[in-house]
Amino acid sequence: MGTPLPRSAWCSSVGSAMSRVIHVFRTPDRFVAGTVGEPGDRTFYLQAIDKAKVISVALEKEQVAVLAERLSALLNELVRRLGAGALAEADELAVDTEPLRAPVEQEFRVGTMGLGWDVESRAIVVELLAVSEQEVDESMVLDDAEDGPDAVRVFLSLDQARAFAVRAERVISAGRKPCPLCAEPLGPHGHICPRQNGYRRQVET
Repeated sequence: MGTPLPRSAWCSSVGSAMSRVIHVFRTPDRFVAGTVGEPGDRTFYLQAIDKAKVISVALEKEQVAVLAERLSALLNELVRRLGAGALAEADELAVDTEPLRAPVEQEFRVGTMGLGWDVESRAIVVELLAVSEQEVDESMVLDDAEDGPDAVRVFLSLDQARAFAVRAERVISAGRKPCPLCAEPLGPHGHICPRQNGYRRQVET
């Protein structure tokens, strides 16, 4: 994750046929984490939607967890430093519970993630950079240079950021249940539990 940076101006769109493309969502209708597939074989996506424009990027479960954690930490810091107002409790938020918009077409796989605070719009900026063969450092995060990996840049209000984090945590926890003995995830037909000397433990229904 990049270090949060104050930014006062952003380009609404960047890119050409010969350079990188940055998909910018200034006022997204949705920005959510979701999955495709069954527990134990899920692919995780982040999806940004603004009217007819839909961008979906794939990433690891651990990346979703880190993003939700860092967003929550940044929100708390903004409230403390800027007096941005008290954050709503999870049960008070209008958390998006709808599935990802189909068809889910992967734009790219996420390599690097960054967070920032846009002073002008008082919005949290989430940037997702594509996996790249070139080395990506913090200077490339939240930057409009023509050289660099493709990216998705999303501006979120504090409530939108909080709702994203709450949904992301729920999506993560909706996977396979842990074995009560070894804490490893249970498959649909149980698993080989090391705490039971290799005997297959069945899933309780």
